[in-house]
Amino acid sequence: MPDSPTVKSPKVIIAGAGLTGLTMAILLEKAGIEYLVLERSSEIQQTLGGAIILSFNVMPLMEQFGVLEQIEAISFPIETTMIYKEDMEVIREINLRSNRKMVGYGTQVIPRPQLHAILLALVPKEKILVSKSIESLVQDTESVTVTCEDKSTYTADILIGADGSDSGTRQALYKDMEKDGITPKIIEEENKTLYMSVFGTTDPMDPANFEGLDDDCTRCDTVVGDERGLTYRTFIIPNNRVSWRVDFQSSDMDPEWVEGYKNADYKAFDLKKLPERWRGRELAMMGSLGILFDNTPQDKICKVVLEENIYENWKHGRTVLIGDAAHRLLPGFALEGMLDAIVLANLIYEMPTSNHKNISKAFDEFYEERFPTSRRELSATQQATHVMFGRTWLDVAGRYLLLKLVPKYFKEKSRDYINYYRPQAAFLPRVDTRGENPPTPQRASKKYANYLKSKGASGSAPAAAV
Repeated sequence: MPDSPTVKSPKVIIAGAGLTGLTMAILLEKAGIEYLVLERSSEIQQTLGGAIILSFNVMPLMEQFGVLEQIEAISFPIETTMIYKEDMEVIREINLRSNRKMVGYGTQVIPRPQLHAILLALVPKEKILVSKSIESLVQDTESVTVTCEDKSTYTADILIGADGSDSGTRQALYKDMEKDGITPKIIEEENKTLYMSVFGTTDPMDPANFEGLDDDCTRCDTVVGDERGLTYRTFIIPNNRVSWRVDFQSSDMDPEWVEGYKNADYKAFDLKKLPERWRGRELAMMGSLGILFDNTPQDKICKVVLEENIYENWKHGRTVLIGDAAHRLLPGFALEGMLDAIVLANLIYEMPTSNHKNISKAFDEFYEERFPTSRRELSATQQATHVMFGRTWLDVAGRYLLLKLVPKYFKEKSRDYINYYRPQAAFLPRVDTRGENPPTPQRASKKYANYLKSKGASGSAPAAAV
């Protein structure tokens, strides 16, 4: 939506063209806010990464973007999650069939490169510059200027760091903060785990050889291996393919694997480096890990080594961090960064002007809404890590209590936040509420309401129609 002639729209730089950065770019595009995306890679299109879980929390936004049907066409909903011991004894079956009834959307499993391509198609090509890795920044009460490694510079009213866990924006921001006498902090939970995940997606395979491969929904199988720290997962995805993931703890890694990869983005990985004995690990869907390895294009296999943590300082001056640049949780989920983008875009849209005071107020409100959630998610993923990976007697006892004995009521209550928190872009026509559980009430946009009133339009008119 364009501003009135007397109001100047802010100019925004987005660092990073991953899922979070593209979501932010699409929101600003539809809000009529000027922006430029700086991507450090030489290519925009992502080709690495296995399947990711796209939660129903962001599905209303995908519907607002007009890509929900496109996403559902190339993904499968998760109906059940099975957790096994390595001898295929069932530890727990988690039924997710009620999700669509409760919230109106499924939790979809989708290949990361395909989701990235869908979002990328919504951003004008000329608004993304590649090979632009942020090296430093300078900001004052009037503007923020970034310098890239190629010595090019860009100036804007707002800088949004969405450039992943190895964020150049965050590093530059923290140097700027230290100059102002502020020491950045990282929030770390007790028993923090450094682990590595290896991902891949097979070519189409013969359904006769794998149970459930030709179903129209996915089965998510998790096997807690007998070997310390080893867990592996499989997801069935459309076109008779399987996306797989192998996780193991830092103590089981070759030190060379960690060096240069800690908290880095997805990197290519040679499966020959994994222990040969892992190839024989059985799958619940028949077959073995080795069969999945052999049916996966080697140039599409990748890994990521990371720690689960949250950076306490997300904002300073005219710069703000979102997604993995601010908090790094379990890999394989496309959720928190997208939710960050929705909340921040709504606040930027609502600013009366782009002066320092209004930007600071918007950043403060963003932090107040999103930081507690990320802190809560960090604690939850820490617990999940020890439940799924842990091998001490305390971890085994915790797994038994959580998966076997905790009453269904308390497990369902713990999902209440997830079920109800389904934010939408306040400057786009709202999509109708689906499912039995209404979403958390969301503050309406006065600016958007005034826009519609001035156009004599209803909520069905696009905000950027002029």
